[in-house]
Amino acid sequence: MRAFIVYVRPIVEYCSVVWSPCLKQDIDSVEKVQRRFTKRLKGLKSMPYADRLRYLGVPSLELRRLHLDLIYCYRIVFGLVDLNLCDFFQLSLVSKTRGHPYKLYKTHCGGARSRFFAERVINIWNGLPATVNFSSLSSFKSSIGRVDLSEFIKCI
Repeated sequence: MRAFIVYVRPIVEYCSVVWSPCLKQDIDSVEKVQRRFTKRLKGLKSMPYADRLRYLGVPSLELRRLHLDLIYCYRIVFGLVDLNLCDFFQLSLVSKTRGHPYKLYKTHCGGARSRFFAERVINIWNGLPATVNFSSLSSFKSSIGRVDLSEFIKCI
């Protein structure tokens, strides 16, 4: 599994924030790479894919893309990248909401624009629970790892 993580996964995840498949068939095509690799590991051929992932302790590629989207959103919101927040997001003016205090305003859009990073990440970001730690990037990364994002996953 180490060979897959070191050599294959960086290629499959390259620029996933810019390009992330949104159609179920495209998500399945990308996920098929990891599915095929894990099936070839000794003793795991007859296990279902979700059980193989659990046994190996690795997330699905789709879940990894969601985490990478959230991490990049964090970097934009808190000014850790050289991008203007206003070019991507608008902070919500409503302060009395459930969850965390960094909610983003969701504009109404349709068509191809709804698949862009700035649009697809807002619902996931706003759906994060109040238990997520926003104090630093490393604490944010570890806390989103404990959040159940299964409602945002289309395949597995």
